[in-house]
Amino acid sequence: MIKVLIVDDSALVRQMLTEILQSAGDIEVVGVAQDPLIARDKIKQLNPDVLTLDVEMPRMDGLTFLRNLMRLRPMPVVMVSSLTEQGADVTLQALELGAIDFVTKPKIDLQYGLNEYREELIAKIRVAANVKPAALANLSGSSLKAKPKFSADAVISKSTTRHYKTTDKLIAIGASTGGTEAIKDVLMGLPPDTPGIVIAQHIPEAFSAPFAARMDKNTALSVCEARDGQQILPGHAYIAPGCAHLLVVRDGARYVCKLSDGPPVNRHRPSVDVLFRSVAQSAGPNATGVILTGMGADGADGLKEMHDAGAKTIAQDEKTSVVWGMPGEAVARGGVDHIVPLNKVSDHILKLIQD
Repeated sequence: MIKVLIVDDSALVRQMLTEILQSAGDIEVVGVAQDPLIARDKIKQLNPDVLTLDVEMPRMDGLTFLRNLMRLRPMPVVMVSSLTEQGADVTLQALELGAIDFVTKPKIDLQYGLNEYREELIAKIRVAANVKPAALANLSGSSLKAKPKFSADAVISKSTTRHYKTTDKLIAIGASTGGTEAIKDVLMGLPPDTPGIVIAQHIPEAFSAPFAARMDKNTALSVCEARDGQQILPGHAYIAPGCAHLLVVRDGARYVCKLSDGPPVNRHRPSVDVLFRSVAQSAGPNATGVILTGMGADGADGLKEMHDAGAKTIAQDEKTSVVWGMPGEAVARGGVDHIVPLNKVSDHILKLIQD
């Protein structure tokens, strides 16, 4: 059984999270706490495997508590965040401090159904419970009905178009769980004259713009949330909006961003598979594909398509991944040329684009 401690100042949220997690046969909520000071004592008493943590609480804010926790007793933490710009910024800071992942505050309405939230929360708790201590340092009993699982065919058809190698380089990066920090590490290692970079990170709509702004502030590159029709330029990185697929298309001699509101692929929009397929078709051997830490298999098939189109491909290694799901699947499906620890990925990208 996975033992979970819920830390949230809202009694309603504590009750809802408890009911959701208890519905999974392999998860037990061993306790709840309405603020970090109570949580501190209950961690000692109950020895939970995973903590869910609110971002705004009385007596001590979530970031201060998380910073102390990771220093004194590192453990898997899943943040429970509000879908606001301020909530997004605090949550991104929490991921920098070592939180494994986040879910948005539960809402019982038609726009964000409870079953969808339940599935996401349970899956992320299970992943967090299996995160290795090394990954922390570097950074079912459920009968729920899953959402339909589409492939990239739902957004972009396969093509057999052949491309010839040119000097127009392109880098495509995909990630999920643990990816915001992994992407930051990679971008920080790249100089301002790096070829254009396109990025698909599984992230909610309210979080993608603040994430892009943080990357722009912390790297030598110009980083932005991608816009439809935007030209892809050297020294720039374009992050898929949290509500749309990002594709790369050719417009004459230029690479251009194209946004699509097509159905979720592998239950994600943006999808890494969609981005990678579009890059395979638009850039072929002129591209480098990078798949980083993440839960599931999104991007594994797309990276194989890039590989088969002549692109050079990299997967983050298992030891430095928070979750070796996406990169592991990419390796298993034969689409990876190089398996590299996170701190070497940027150097490896630079080496490959110079070959």
